[in-house]
Order: sequence, then structure tokens, then C-alpha cells
Amino acid sequence: MKSTLLLRHLSVENANAISGLTYGFPAISHFLGFTHALSRRLEQAYGLTLGGCAVIAHHTELQSQPLGNRREQVFALTRNPLTKEGKTAPFNEEGRVHLDISLLIECNFDADRLPKGESLDLRIHELHAWFERIVPSLRLAGGTITRLGQVQWREHYEERERRRLCMSLLPGFALVCRHDLLTAHHQQQLSEEPDAELLDSLLDFVTLCHQSQQDEAGAVSWQPLDKPAPGYLVPLAVGYQGISPLHEPGSIPSSRDQTTPFRFVESIYTVGQWVSLHRVQNLDTLLWRYRYQEPYYLCENHYIAPSLSVEEDDEEFIS
Repeated sequence: MKSTLLLRHLSVENANAISGLTYGFPAISHFLGFTHALSRRLEQAYGLTLGGCAVIAHHTELQSQPLGNRREQVFALTRNPLTKEGKTAPFNEEGRVHLDISLLIECNFDADRLPKGESLDLRIHELHAWFERIVPSLRLAGGTITRLGQVQWREHYEERERRRLCMSLLPGFALVCRHDLLTAHHQQQLSEEPDAELLDSLLDFVTLCHQSQQDEAGAVSWQPLDKPAPGYLVPLAVGYQGISPLHEPGSIPSSRDQTTPFRFVESIYTVGQWVSLHRVQNLDTLLWRYRYQEPYYLCENHYIAPSLSVEEDDEEFIS
């Protein structure tokens, strides 16, 4: 990672909140797609490119409402105009969410390749002005960017500067991959039940389970069961798996792009975790990057959980 670009407090309205079987937050592929689109424009303007992307959420507002007196939620949908026959027009259900996020983007260039200028400060200022002009013109997860708080490009962070950066992004949680927890739990399930499915192990992190307990007086109470691992864990769509051969461009009727090879795919899911920024010890472990390995098209993250205890970790950042 030669340098980093921080887009602080991006406000996004009506972003896509549905990703495969999951909902509540856009898929990681949306943010990498945004970074890729921004990188293509940067390359056209200055010959520079961007790499991976870290996602930090400060606030989310899911556009949903309760269904009656139950805990079930339904999406708040828009009312579309009637058809020519005066009937309700058919539509696909859309889940929308308002976001306040920050993006930490990997840059594949250093200060020597910045736009030409009289001084380094002026060259950095020109780069900042370009991002401030281009970023609001793009879409993020199908949503509209309504505000960009600050643009900050930096070549490297010393330890004290890294800690100051993480603390300045609070309150905020970074979304990382915890496939290691899913793998460990599934291996334990296999040792107890050889026919256990990986999907069942994933659902153990998602479902809310309760177990009845009866006291000496015969009264029954329901107690929640612990998840397989502690932490703010969520199901996460991290890419696609090919389920068909790669077809020649234009050979599949009604495909969106007739000039690109076509393939049928299905979503890949794993376990993700929202990590508070004051726990982060290495910015590189927050970055998501593309990886292709036949037949997988993945968004990959190599997060490493800190080995410090809660008390030790708190002391480190308080000092």
C-alpha cells in the first residue's frame, strides 16, 4: 500500500440494502465497484489508479417499518404510477438504506506521481479538489451521494498518526471478513455430526435461538443461547461462484452486455464482523480487494483479530 485516500463521512441516500439472501447494508461488491469506477476516471485524468477499499459505517437508517404489532419489519416502498389500464404497475421489491460512511481507499501511487505543481502541498491540493468534484457525481450502491465531508490523501501513517486517524473516525465500525470463525465452527460441527452442512454452520451465527429452562417450582422460562463466537457478527455476501461455462460474447440472448463473455453465477456467503476503529492495529487488514480463482469471483479481506485482551487493548489506546 503506497498511499491511502480517505473519503470521510459520505452521506448516501437510498442505497441498495438487499444483497442476495441478506439485507440491511450494501454488499462489499458495491464499494469495490465504486472504487473501480473512481479509479477509471482518475486514470483518465492523471494516469493514476486505486486499489482496495475499507468500509467504515458511522450511521445507517434502513427504510423499513414494523408490520402490525409484531417484530417483523417490511421495507418502505415507493408508490409507482398506475398503468394505462389503471392497474397497479408490477415492481420488484426494493430495500433502501440511508448511509453515513467513510471509505479508506488504497492508492497505487506515491507523492512522486502526483499532478505536477510548484510544491507538494499544491499538488496534493489539486488532487483533493479533483476528488471533491468527481466523487459526488458518482453513484454508490445505487444511491445518491449528497455530501462529502472531507478528502484526505496521505502517503503513509506512523503509529501515532494511525491511532489518531482511527480515533477521529469514531463512532464508526469497519466491516471485515471473519471466515476463520465460520471455518472453526464448521469443523467443530463436523466432529460432532459428520453430515453437517456448511449452510447450517452459517445459520448458527444468524439465527436467534432460545432454550426452555424449568426451575424447582416448575416454572418455565426461555433463555437465549449464545452464538458460536462473540462479537458483532453478521452474514455477508462476498462474491459469486460460476455455475456454468464461460459463454462467448453475444451468445446469450437478452444479456446486458453483448461484448463481454457471459456466465451464470450464484452468490457466496460467509460471516462478517463490525469492528470498532479503536481496536484496529493495522489499516491494511481492513482493505477489501478483488480476487479471481476459477470458478470464484471474490471480494477478499485478510483481517486479523488482535490478540490483546479487552483490558490491555483499552489501556493501549488510552495511554
